[in-house]
Amino acid sequence: MQNQAVRDMIKEKKGATAIRLVLSGYYGFRNSGDEAVLLSILTALEQAGRKLGVRVEPVVLSGDPAWTAKQYGVEAVPRMKLGELRRALQGSDGLISGGGSLLQDATGLGSIPYYLGVMRLARWCGKPTFVYAQGIGPVNRAVFRPWIARAFRRAAYASVRDAESAELLGRFGVERDRIDVVPDPVMGLPLPEEPDAPAAAAAGADEPPTVGVSVRFWRGDRADLDRAAAALAALAGRRSVRLRFLPFHQGADEDASRHVMERLALAGVPAELAPAHEAPQAMLREVDRCALLVGMRLHSLIYAANREVPLLGLSYDPKIDQFLARLGERAIGTTEALDPERFAERAAAMLDKPGEWRAAAAGAIRRLKAEAVRPAERILHILTDMERR
Repeated sequence: MQNQAVRDMIKEKKGATAIRLVLSGYYGFRNSGDEAVLLSILTALEQAGRKLGVRVEPVVLSGDPAWTAKQYGVEAVPRMKLGELRRALQGSDGLISGGGSLLQDATGLGSIPYYLGVMRLARWCGKPTFVYAQGIGPVNRAVFRPWIARAFRRAAYASVRDAESAELLGRFGVERDRIDVVPDPVMGLPLPEEPDAPAAAAAGADEPPTVGVSVRFWRGDRADLDRAAAALAALAGRRSVRLRFLPFHQGADEDASRHVMERLALAGVPAELAPAHEAPQAMLREVDRCALLVGMRLHSLIYAANREVPLLGLSYDPKIDQFLARLGERAIGTTEALDPERFAERAAAMLDKPGEWRAAAAGAIRRLKAEAVRPAERILHILTDMERR
């Protein structure tokens, strides 16, 4: 079903100036985190446009344009068809690249050349480029570093989602004053009000608290997932909990969840698997219903912070540690080491006294939410200033 909030937000406003923006990212692949990034950017642009009296017309480069158009009520074009991509850019006022971890070579060699290539094509079409809250790195191959630096120097505005990304760009030769450090866009994603109360809040005294679990494949031998199963079993041995696995990527995360659930079953610990929701806000609702979130996926942790749900991070990548640090937290374990008893003790304490965690994290969460919309405001200010000249 088409997302009603997005469909409503792009309705034309009489007398408003139209700004047409192409959005480039890992969109249309049913990854809840990346889809949440897209929805967050669309929402922030609409809100910023409303303040400035402009109408934003987004065009999304998608791996599945028909699905993206239906899901968000926006125009979408195939991300890999050069002719359609070029026509979209030529008919636009600019390109937004991001957010997400687009400029990294840990998952393959194609990501950096593709996203930088889209930015270069936009410049060839005479359009300004904007980098929106990206996480940079790892960049292991030196050949890519000057390419990234050149793209950032030529951007009309560039923001990254953590200080470590800014420092990495500085080592590549990008001037620090060109980079705006902002939170991940998903920190600003709202959750539409529903008449029914969240399950966690409505649960009776005799009902166990829901612990949401987000896992992914990382190690080839699956030892990291086996350790996660042992840690969750240790928690279940300490107190009654409802373990609910939340797959943030259709297919792969569902399989990773089943791997852990099978090992829990061998230990006599029941668990359940939530649907792999296509709509980001449906997964945000799932997290909102949890009393505690245990996450490997970055956006599972961001969803939890967004909803002020106590969280424990399992780190497989520096981006997990960087986000947790902004909350004043450290990972409870990594893909290489996880102490089941330490995990269980910490998780049980957070379940017993969630208010302590919320009080400690409240200030950081407020700042992150307030800063998450800044890139949209800066981009539209730049474009409206260009139009006035």
